[in-house]
Amino acid sequence: MSEKNSIGAQAPAPTSAFAYRAFVLYWLARFFNSFAIQIVSVAVGWQIYDETRNAFLLGMVGLVQFAPALLFVLATGAVADRYDRRAVMGLCMALEAICAASLGVFWVLHTAEVDTGHPIWPVFVILTLFGLARAFLTPSLQALAANLVPREAFANAVAWNSSAMQASFTVGPAIGGLLYGISFQVPYIVAFSMFCVAIVLTALIPRTTQRASGEKRSIETMLAGVRYIRSNPVVLGAITLDLFAVLLGGVMALLPVFARDILDAGPMGLGLLRSAAGVGALLTAIYLVRNPIRNHAGRIMFAGVAVYGLSIMVFGLSTTLWLSIPMLFVMGAADMLSVNVRATLIQLATPDDVRGRVSAVNSVFIGASNEVGEFRAGTMAALIGAVPAVVIGGAGAIGIAALWARLFPDLYNKQKVT
Repeated sequence: MSEKNSIGAQAPAPTSAFAYRAFVLYWLARFFNSFAIQIVSVAVGWQIYDETRNAFLLGMVGLVQFAPALLFVLATGAVADRYDRRAVMGLCMALEAICAASLGVFWVLHTAEVDTGHPIWPVFVILTLFGLARAFLTPSLQALAANLVPREAFANAVAWNSSAMQASFTVGPAIGGLLYGISFQVPYIVAFSMFCVAIVLTALIPRTTQRASGEKRSIETMLAGVRYIRSNPVVLGAITLDLFAVLLGGVMALLPVFARDILDAGPMGLGLLRSAAGVGALLTAIYLVRNPIRNHAGRIMFAGVAVYGLSIMVFGLSTTLWLSIPMLFVMGAADMLSVNVRATLIQLATPDDVRGRVSAVNSVFIGASNEVGEFRAGTMAALIGAVPAVVIGGAGAIGIAALWARLFPDLYNKQKVT
């Protein structure tokens, strides 16, 4: 029986997302999955650069993982809207686990030394499958959260989801670097185990009410997410702001270059560098759990993007670890501000029957900014050097913030996201 207040009305639903068991299971599954992805990412990035010294290949690591999300963007969103999102998540996590195991087996069987004729192209094939799993996972993962908590608790759920990701971004790379230092096989064994835990947790999430799309399958229905975004200037501005800022300012793919060649920090130093941004973002996410953004949301988001670009520029010019780590910390904290506003705004503004398709388009934009941004960084670093590539990218992110403030005034002046 529902609790009643003193005048007999039904008590309001709790605003804490952790008051709902289904969300707790979901959050834990998301955390373990993200943690495993970070371990795989740091191990693959370090191993490829350690064996080849080729910054371009570091960019390719991101590109091959993004390509499936772009190629299948219409299908991934439609699947999330038509089928049980929990089942889709479980199947995708299973494929991720297989890919992690396959990478470990590959590095055991093949020493990836180009000068001895051992090719590393199978790694990119496995990473493409890894990207395919993530492409179908992301829309269902993002859309499911809104089915697990009431609207009153959703902003809190977004903050907790951000904290889960950033906790994995913080601890995962450092643990990945430490595990790699023990043995190159160990990171893949640990990642495989974590994917399996995530699968079990996902299976335990209770089945929830999901408003499935009743439309017949067609190109028109698959494009519903694109049409919705185009019709909503605030959502369009929020998504594209992140796209171009991170596309230009992405620096994570080049951290192995900075760790080895500029900062002389080694594998553990690489883990610390990768974790620094996550620490900043995690602390910001924890703060936002207790203190959600209530006013001036648009201006806070734009300020976050500008600070993000500035911190990247300073990082690119740094030659000491004691300055590089704080700049990545600031970068992560600033990025979290804009991420929190954008994620809350998009999910709450989108009807549930098209939420998967909108999330799929959003995930492609995020993938383009992250994965293609890594390709941009790797290509520029190969052509003009890592330092100029990072500094120019940071300046570009600041320019994007200034330009988008003029192109999308409604977004810039947005007061609230809920």
